[in-house]
Amino acid sequence: MSVIYILISISIIVAIFFLYAFIRAVKGGQYDDDYTPSVRMLFDDELIKNPNKNQIQTTEEKQV
Repeated sequence: MSVIYILISISIIVAIFFLYAFIRAVKGGQYDDDYTPSVRMLFDDELIKNPNKNQIQTTEEKQV
C-alpha cells in the first residue's frame, strides 16, 4: 500500500513540472503564431503591376 502513495506523490511532482514547463512556454511566446511562419516564405515576393511598362515585377525588383 505504501508503494501507491509513493507513485501518486511522484506522479503529482511530474505533473507539476510539466505544468510549469507549459506555462513558461506560453509566457515565452512559444505558441503565439503557428501558421504564418510556415507560409510566409510562399508569399515573400508579392506581384506588383508596373503601370508604365505593363509588366509584372516582384517587390525585390521594384526596390532595385
